[in-house]
Amino acid sequence: MRHHISGRKLSRPTGHRMLMLRGMVADLIRHERMQTTEAKAREIRRMAEKAITLSKRGTLHSRRQVLAMLTDEKVVKKLFDELGPRYETRNGGYTRMMKVGLRKGDAAAMAILELVP
Repeated sequence: MRHHISGRKLSRPTGHRMLMLRGMVADLIRHERMQTTEAKAREIRRMAEKAITLSKRGTLHSRRQVLAMLTDEKVVKKLFDELGPRYETRNGGYTRMMKVGLRKGDAAAMAILELVP
């Protein structure tokens, strides 16, 4: 039984899963909207919300913590210059997930994940 075990394995080895999620979080921040499977969207949402919360602090330490998670410096710059101030007064809930139905090929549940304006 999986009592008190958080996160999804997404049928991938740990290294592959972490790199995939880091890249997808960077894409979400870059484009502010993406379509993916529902399970991946839930995991991306967790990481993205943590990164945005760190960017609201605006300190050098928080910037280095986000850089350890997201390796694209342009994305981190956008996160701290645009998104951090945008969500300054918001206490969490920076993303919205909308279910869009099933994928045609394998009937996987799809969702659109976007940043709240």
